[in-house]
Amino acid sequence: MKIAIGSDERTHLTDKVIEELKARGHQVLAFGSLLENESEVDWPLSCSKAALAVANNKADEGIVFCWTGTGASIAANKVSGIRAALCHDAETAKGARIWNHANVLVLSLRATTEAVAKEILDAWFATPYSDDEWNLEQIERIKQLEKTVIKQKQNVSVS
Repeated sequence: MKIAIGSDERTHLTDKVIEELKARGHQVLAFGSLLENESEVDWPLSCSKAALAVANNKADEGIVFCWTGTGASIAANKVSGIRAALCHDAETAKGARIWNHANVLVLSLRATTEAVAKEILDAWFATPYSDDEWNLEQIERIKQLEKTVIKQKQNVSVS
């Protein structure tokens, strides 16, 4: 699986997550400060670029980081088709996959330990999207909401 990964900072945690992804046989597509020739890149840019790679089918899924994870979540979720979930533990990651069909994992650089990150990755990759009727209906509602927002933006005239 190809995983887009973006962060505004390269840290011990980002390096360990990349190492873990590669050990699991995933291909990593890096953005932001995770690129060799880049220094620090702001979170809206690095996280949205990773999310765009997922939305444009250049990557199967994504993982993005920022200090709290909140900004990374906001930036990634601005991309149509992305369902980014900030996960602080394995149970949240499992729920994000089942109920929200999350396709981008968000981790806090401040609050996520290496051990917890591994537990989150275990849950993330082991948990398939739910295919029950109720959950599929909720995902369809999210897709319709995205379409509604796009139409609203197109109908707004600027004076």
